[in-house]
Amino acid sequence: MRSAGIHHITAIAGDPQANLDFYTETLGLRFVKRTVNFDDPGSYHFYFGDNIGSPGTIITFFPWPGARRGTRGSGQVTSVSFAIPRNSIAFWKERLRANHVVAEEISDRFGNKALRFLDPDGLMLELMESPVIPNEGRMGHTVRGFAAPTLEVRHLERTERLLIEILGFEFLGEENNRRRLRGSGSNTAAEVDLVSADIGFGLVAVGSVHHIAFRVVNDEEQLRVRERLVERGLNVTPVIDRQYFHSIYFREPNGILFEVATDGPGFLIDESADQLGESLKLPPIYESARSEIERVLPAIQLQHAAAS
Repeated sequence: MRSAGIHHITAIAGDPQANLDFYTETLGLRFVKRTVNFDDPGSYHFYFGDNIGSPGTIITFFPWPGARRGTRGSGQVTSVSFAIPRNSIAFWKERLRANHVVAEEISDRFGNKALRFLDPDGLMLELMESPVIPNEGRMGHTVRGFAAPTLEVRHLERTERLLIEILGFEFLGEENNRRRLRGSGSNTAAEVDLVSADIGFGLVAVGSVHHIAFRVVNDEEQLRVRERLVERGLNVTPVIDRQYFHSIYFREPNGILFEVATDGPGFLIDESADQLGESLKLPPIYESARSEIERVLPAIQLQHAAAS
């Protein structure tokens, strides 16, 4: 099989309102789903993406108010990149400046211009121009899903071998200390960058990536991937029902938590497209405890429901 690329990336935030405001108001993403951490229903799980939460556009957060800050290092996804249309850097420089976000333009990466900046919790983000995305039409300069995130690892060849041999990625090219791989998808969310980093391990906490998820089409394909991972000697979880997709988890050889997630059933199974993100959605096992869960969750206010 060949994975189509990234399904979603999950990070840890601090204050839920600041997180919500930044990703909807500053980056203009759609608040696709407000639910809870299925393993800790006393805390939120936020999903942001395109207008329906398509795989390859979804960044999710566990907001943990009061938790300590993480540190970037080896064994982590150290930066999350989003794809923007060509000739969009000037627009985003001004938009970020207007929202009091300090951004720096980084040197061309594989021929593409990019901006680098931090979210309110210190998570490193990049906006990467894509030569295949025009900025004509109603969507203009808006974010169009992921570009290649940066995975920093001590033994690059081990992670690369797993991505190629199990998930079907292909080697695209090398630039300085960075190797780019690509899955079968037709968009920029099919790509990942591997960087060899002989530094200390990072601390996964507020402002860092918790895990990265890769796409499979369906349950059958996911089970085939799981079987191959187990044969490789990796400790893989059973299939877990995450309501909007099915997941397996494992740590790749350099310690990054990988997830393999199905494309379906998707985010429209419990609310309509025009109402996504407007109310708290709970899995059936927690519905009987709704009043208690709502009582302990911090109040949040969504200013705009749809992506801008």
